[in-house]
Amino acid sequence: MAKQKTIQSTFSLQGKGLHTGVDITIIFNPAPENHGIIIQRIDLPNQPTIKALAENVNGTTRGTVLSKSDIQISTIEHALAALYSFEVDNCLIQVDAPEFPILDGSSKYYIEQLEVIGTEVQKSDKEYFIVKSRMEYIDEETGSSITLLPDDKFSLDVHIEYPSPILSNQFAQLNNLSEFKDQIGSCRTFVFVREVEPLLKQNLIKGGDLENAIVIYDKELGQEEFNRIAELTNHKTMDAKKLGYLSGELKFSNEPARHKLLDVIGDLSLIGMPIIGKVIANRPGHKLNTNFAKQIRKQIKKQEFQAPLYNPDAEPLMDINQVKGLLPHRWPFLLVDKIIEIGSEKVVGGKKCNRKRNILHGTFPIRTRNARGTYC
Repeated sequence: MAKQKTIQSTFSLQGKGLHTGVDITIIFNPAPENHGIIIQRIDLPNQPTIKALAENVNGTTRGTVLSKSDIQISTIEHALAALYSFEVDNCLIQVDAPEFPILDGSSKYYIEQLEVIGTEVQKSDKEYFIVKSRMEYIDEETGSSITLLPDDKFSLDVHIEYPSPILSNQFAQLNNLSEFKDQIGSCRTFVFVREVEPLLKQNLIKGGDLENAIVIYDKELGQEEFNRIAELTNHKTMDAKKLGYLSGELKFSNEPARHKLLDVIGDLSLIGMPIIGKVIANRPGHKLNTNFAKQIRKQIKKQEFQAPLYNPDAEPLMDINQVKGLLPHRWPFLLVDKIIEIGSEKVVGGKKCNRKRNILHGTFPIRTRNARGTYC
């Protein structure tokens, strides 16, 4: 049975905010068992906190936004994906702005720091969301969907599709969390040139540039219009006839799809526990991801304790004879045949039942027909 983890020591990073453009400091601190991931706004009076849980999501425009009362914090997904990949359960994140720094638009710098300081195993057992049956969420407006299937580990498939000659269909896959650092973590966020001006009008991406995003130019503009948008975003002037990736060479041919996979992990981490199951995301986005996370959270709240995944044919930790050596009970009151797992906070056992064998016969009244056809 796996144990909870926190980080071994404090680390900090500095950078500008994607939307605000302000300089931001973010600090990651170790946290006690059963603390969860909590974010603290140290720039506000009384330094309020908010839990990184799906029910606190209230916005998904170009990033995931958490809010509670007057507290708001956005662009959290890249940091949360990095913590998830290191299997960190407990961490206090302090930030002095209403968003996390965008850094290079990926999880790269978070991963580098986590590798340096390492993680610490704690005493309490780790709780998992174990997928027992197919779950699906479909955005009826866009047709985008995300599906969870039962599996014995966490894995993720992502497919993206855009009406673009530069970025049309791409696929990305993660078979194991150990692949995240090298295959996913450094993949940057992306934006189309045609989206830039509308986003600026929404008072967003003030801190966006070629250093922290893949900028895709896929629809030719007049040179004057192209120059105007470049000036708005502090980019150098380029030839408006040349379509392509303005930010240079991609790290992977499918880097945009890999970044979408990164976002899905960060957003689904908001269920508050790691997933054991296979995720299939078709044209995902923050709205789809977080709505699905909210659906999972509702299920978790309905079922506080989940039956564990185990191999019924595996050698048990204790067989029935060992159980009898510890318990005075005997049939029909001995309701444990074997012990599967022993943790610091719970013991998982099993009892084999069949229809032929009565359990606690006589405890519950049974209505039967007598010779006269009446019930007794």
